[in-house]
Amino acid sequence: MALYLLVFGVCLLVLGSVMLVLMTSSTPRYRTEPKDLLALFDKALDSQVSETEWNAIIGYPIRHNEYLDGIRRRAAHLMEEHGRRWQIAQGKPLLNEEGQAELKALRDHLFAHTALRQQQ
Repeated sequence: MALYLLVFGVCLLVLGSVMLVLMTSSTPRYRTEPKDLLALFDKALDSQVSETEWNAIIGYPIRHNEYLDGIRRRAAHLMEEHGRRWQIAQGKPLLNEEGQAELKALRDHLFAHTALRQQQ
């Protein structure tokens, strides 16, 4: 009987500890920041981004910053208009030449906006 109570007590302690940890831990949050978009755009311009990586960042809405979400939507629109998904496996750029030029302009605009915000 003593062994039964000891095992029951240890199991109750372990289960209670696990429940306490699960109840007090918060849900992890991912916040896309300007540096993340800039790094993604740089990789895309250098033809080093995969379609999965592009979709993981561009396909996820940015709820905490309306300006960044506008940049994200514009990049998604560029992919719809100028995307060449089938050529990524061959090491070719994600976008055609016109799309590359627009992405470079979008990247430069985001970089300038971020630098201006940091100065203020």
